[in-house]
Amino acid sequence: MGRSATSLFFFLLLLVSCAVLAASEYILNGELELSLVVKKKHKHSGFSAAECPGACQYRCSKTSYKKPCLFFCQKCCFKCRCVPPGTYAHKEVCPCYNNWKTKSGSPKCP
Repeated sequence: MGRSATSLFFFLLLLVSCAVLAASEYILNGELELSLVVKKKHKHSGFSAAECPGACQYRCSKTSYKKPCLFFCQKCCFKCRCVPPGTYAHKEVCPCYNNWKTKSGSPKCP
């Protein structure tokens, strides 16, 4: 009886320590966000350079000028790390993308 109780105790201790370790990893990785403290970004910002081509492929999917759209969208994404949602408009979601203008004052980003 003493040996099985000790084994059960150590098994439960191991189980609890694994749960605490998993919870601490979850918190340290920033996956647990407090809504009052951390402002959550929308899913269209914070892109890495590797994610820009896919985001721009969708952004330019309905235009008849695909090549220039993709060129300028990727240029804007690499600089701003953001691509607005959808295939048209919604530029207010990405201020850098929205405010980058050409020399003549027209929008640079599609």
